[in-house]
Amino acid sequence: MNDALAALVRRHDPDRFLTALFAAPERRDALLALYAFNHELARAREVASEPTLALIRLQWWREVVEGAPKRHEIATPLSAAIATGALLPPDLLAMIDAREVEAEPGIETQAEWDSYLMAGAGGVSVAAARLLGAPHPEAFRPYGAAYGAAGLLRSVPVLARVDRCLLPLDLLAAQGLSPEAAIADPGSAEVAAVITHLRRTVSGWLDACPRRVNPRAAIAAALPAVLARRDLRRIGESPRPRGIGDRAAVTLAALTGRLS
Repeated sequence: MNDALAALVRRHDPDRFLTALFAAPERRDALLALYAFNHELARAREVASEPTLALIRLQWWREVVEGAPKRHEIATPLSAAIATGALLPPDLLAMIDAREVEAEPGIETQAEWDSYLMAGAGGVSVAAARLLGAPHPEAFRPYGAAYGAAGLLRSVPVLARVDRCLLPLDLLAAQGLSPEAAIADPGSAEVAAVITHLRRTVSGWLDACPRRVNPRAAIAAALPAVLARRDLRRIGESPRPRGIGDRAAVTLAALTGRLS
């Protein structure tokens, strides 16, 4: 295992690091490169002082995926995984495209919100499933999308503290809210109503998915769905570190091939 890459993913994306431990050892480095790449895409808007700078960071990664040689702790192993065919550029470029939405003033509709999560977090699971040998990688998209959505919904107050709102504008408007109002009072009953509606939508994604993953070798790509289901039940609670219950649920799913 690439120890430096493993340490980076474990520090910045401990959930996916945990799930990666259940992948075949020979596929693990490529999987960790994918997760580290996804972390860099997520950081693009977080660390940029303005949206244009976020797009510049995303363009840098687009150039890496398209073959530009760049020496970087993540770009180098990512390029190696692309060169071996473990990761496919179309999958990675779609993930970059999805992140560009975060540089926009807001997400206009729930349909666009759904698409953003299916392409972004969902795309991570598709790429992971493909490199783990799943015959139908697209079937894994809702697993990843649900994980990303659960994290986003739980992070509404955190995003509000940095003047960001990633809730659909049409749902906010239906509650008489502007994005500015949601940011000013993320704990309001109106914001809670929007979150409840979206939580039901995301739960529906999971309910429509198969509970058993075949082949078992691809289970690591679906394991984030186990955490998603648990996180959806915790929306509104103060975030806390993962406990033994979360780890046990992931381990049980990995060993049995069943997600619930």
